[in-house]
Amino acid sequence: MRRRRARSRLLWQALAAGIAVVLALVALFGAVFAGSPARIAAGITIGGVNVGGMTPAAAQQLLERRAEALDDVPVVFFAGGEEWKITPHRLGVEADWGAAVAAAKREGEGLGPFRGIQRVRVRVFGADIAPPATVYEPALDYQLDQLTNAIDQREREAAIVLKRREPVLVDGRAGRTLARERAAATLVGALVSLTRARTPLPVTVREPTVRADDLRPVLGQVRRALSAPVRLELGKKWWRMRPVRIARVLLLPHDGRRTLSIGGPGAERWLRLFGANVGEPATDARFVAGSNGRVSIVPHTDGIALDEQAMRRSLLRAVLAPPGRRVATVSVGTKAPELTTSKARAMGIETVLASYSTLYSGSADRIRNLQLAVSLLDGTLVAPGGTFSLNDAVGPRTLERGFRPAPVIIGNEYEEDVGGGVSQVATTIFNAAWEAGLKIVERAPHSLYISRYPDGRDATVNYPDLDLKFRNDTPRWLVVLGASGSSGIAITIAGPDTGRRVVSSAGPLRVTGNPPVERVRDPKLLIGTQVVEEAGSSPSTIAVERTVYNRDGSVLYDETWRTNYRGEKRVIRVGTKKKPEAKPPPTTTTPTTTGPAQTTPTPPPPPPPTP
Repeated sequence: MRRRRARSRLLWQALAAGIAVVLALVALFGAVFAGSPARIAAGITIGGVNVGGMTPAAAQQLLERRAEALDDVPVVFFAGGEEWKITPHRLGVEADWGAAVAAAKREGEGLGPFRGIQRVRVRVFGADIAPPATVYEPALDYQLDQLTNAIDQREREAAIVLKRREPVLVDGRAGRTLARERAAATLVGALVSLTRARTPLPVTVREPTVRADDLRPVLGQVRRALSAPVRLELGKKWWRMRPVRIARVLLLPHDGRRTLSIGGPGAERWLRLFGANVGEPATDARFVAGSNGRVSIVPHTDGIALDEQAMRRSLLRAVLAPPGRRVATVSVGTKAPELTTSKARAMGIETVLASYSTLYSGSADRIRNLQLAVSLLDGTLVAPGGTFSLNDAVGPRTLERGFRPAPVIIGNEYEEDVGGGVSQVATTIFNAAWEAGLKIVERAPHSLYISRYPDGRDATVNYPDLDLKFRNDTPRWLVVLGASGSSGIAITIAGPDTGRRVVSSAGPLRVTGNPPVERVRDPKLLIGTQVVEEAGSSPSTIAVERTVYNRDGSVLYDETWRTNYRGEKRVIRVGTKKKPEAKPPPTTTTPTTTGPAQTTPTPPPPPPPTP
């Protein structure tokens, strides 16, 4: 037992002695390689430049001098087979060399022997310090945008395309994307470096998911689809679809698709045209106003429509079928209109609330505009609480839609414009809504007084600025019906029987001034002469009152509408021609002679006038 304890004590003493020797050797080793604390440890580089053994001041001076010399020397960056030369000056990159030197100095610092050990480590393994840097962010963002536009490339999936109706396989291609955040760090890091090494840009590569080999079976299907015509059958009718037409409706594999189908813009266009050929349009239920003030309903008719989804499936089966079985059955079905008879009856439109008509005037083009506008708004439905808008119901007045140039009032003058005359439709609707006792929410009068309209109850429109609107303030639907005949147009507003009564009265049309005068210089008239070419009219004003009573006699609306009309110009032609100057009377000269005097005979008096 004593021997074991003595042996253990000797082992611990030997271990302690060994540790002491090692520590002594380490201390000695550290002391030998500690070097001067005023100098940077050997093996340290900053921005790729060796600054080991230099004083911090000398190192900073060296680094700043080299950086200044390289400010306009570009670094070559590359990616995707392309390269770009960029200078620090271009991006406003500036390194903080003082901070970098301070960091380098800290790498070899320590107390006594520990500094030497630290410096040995740096000498053996080395240390490269990247200086902290600043960059002009807008310039960096712009440069990254340029690089992104040049580098980014979407991956291309393998596809089948037609070249002269022959299907061809197109192999896929990998895509790439610039890793923008990493690229920013790469740019700045390389530009503050003083080595000017070619630097790769970080790029993410994306491989396609569909390869050409994946589509080889579909290539055979496409060839079969274009190998022969297809017969389309609908009862006893049939049509032949040739390969050139089949090619337009095929949706070939592309953008990751792996199958053949019927689709795409070509198929949509063909289905629309073919559907119009085999189908029949549905017609809405219509409201008709009777002479007895009641409204009847003309029932709707269902249409026949092509079943497009069934047609796609049937056509795809046919084009993939072998010869002799390439037949596609055309599927059709009934199609109800938007307004069915049952929907029309549920609206409760039973009574004519008011009708108003105005007579034609003006040119044939103006009359055509009236008839077209009335046909466009005929049957316009107005929901409970909804608002009727003439501009919405008729739409733009353009040549493409059939409207023609005709006189319109602009300011206080008549000019030609497309759609001239539609304001007469507005006046007719305004008066129908007035007589129906409905709330008129927007109305613009003509700027000039027109005697053929009710005093103070005219309206004008101009798409899209001026509009005529009234609100359906009843609990049920309303319909606006328009009709044109041989002598004029008529507007009828029908809906539920409201029991309203309208009382109207118009005040006098009062003249408020003299007509505006326009004088036109006329070189054909003598100065001082004036001729009235157009008499014009005086500006005027009028007030019209409307009281709308409910069924129980209570007042629903009590309104006064005041309208001010401008005066039409009185055009006066003023002469500017100068009067001719009067010619002086001729003078008689008596000749002088040297002979005896001669007497000029007196002419006989003129004969007396004949009675």
